[in-house]
Amino acid sequence: MKIVVDGFGGDRAPEEIVEGVIIALDKHKQLEVIITGDENKLKNLINGRYRDRIQVVHAPKVITNDDIPTEAIRKMEDSSLVKAFDILKNNEDVIALISAGSTGAILTGTIMKIGRIKGITRPALAPILPTKRKDKDVLLCDSGANIDCKPINLYHFGLMASAYYSILYNEKSPKVGLLNIGVEEHKGNDLTREAYQIFKNSSLNFIGNVEAREYMSGNVDVMVAEGFAGNVLLKASEGAVGAVLSLLKGSIKSHLSSKIGAIFMRKTFKELKGRVDVLNKHGGSPFLGIKKLVMKNHGSCGRLNISSSIDQAILLHENKLIQKIEDALVEKVEK
Repeated sequence: MKIVVDGFGGDRAPEEIVEGVIIALDKHKQLEVIITGDENKLKNLINGRYRDRIQVVHAPKVITNDDIPTEAIRKMEDSSLVKAFDILKNNEDVIALISAGSTGAILTGTIMKIGRIKGITRPALAPILPTKRKDKDVLLCDSGANIDCKPINLYHFGLMASAYYSILYNEKSPKVGLLNIGVEEHKGNDLTREAYQIFKNSSLNFIGNVEAREYMSGNVDVMVAEGFAGNVLLKASEGAVGAVLSLLKGSIKSHLSSKIGAIFMRKTFKELKGRVDVLNKHGGSPFLGIKKLVMKNHGSCGRLNISSSIDQAILLHENKLIQKIEDALVEKVEK
């Protein structure tokens, strides 16, 4: 199988991108990777490694966060991202695209170049987040790809994220919750109240409204949100976790007794860091609702995240995520 990687997407490209690809090739013996970007720079970094399994496609330009996504995808045909999209679109044996580039440009590219699954009007991002339970993670869908939504869009987010969750965790009927300001059925605005009724009458395992403070409790598998609220929740969570860890680290360093105690708690801190750092464990997030796999990595991601994203793309391909979404959509529409 082949995967195309945007070699110049992200803050730490191309060095970390290339090293992530090398790690993935070490693990997956049948994998071939196409990397797009400046040919000379990429070949110098690859330095002859896996020359029979890495193909470099020259693309001298880079789409940045400052570029207008629609114009960039249309006009920057020789950029690393657009080249990657063209390769994904035109080659049946290329199963996925990996990029840590501009979220807006990747979203635009998925719609303009690849296209949506029939019946899905809004592709969505569903990042994996930790919970307070060691055996549970939660998907937040959508986390910012869609700002203005209709009730049916929220329902599709829940349907697609459920199919995604079922593959990742071998869970046949994930628990789906709707982000709201209260748990009562009548709470929220018109959007959430109407969406609630759709979920309530669907065959999804809908557990009702869930408040923001409860989404990392481990009691919900898929948290459905309109993109604006979902992104605020995601960023607030990242900031809160970062602040708590920083305060904890500062407090430990401020007292001799705390430093001594930290030595004995080293294993505990390592486990905590592993639970919080789900990026390196799972990689990027797929754009759900697209005809082929497109994985969006965090802009500041490193080699382990890129490698994990490739792992996840292979897993989702082998377990037919896109087919499962199509089947689930047809089933729910018929019902």
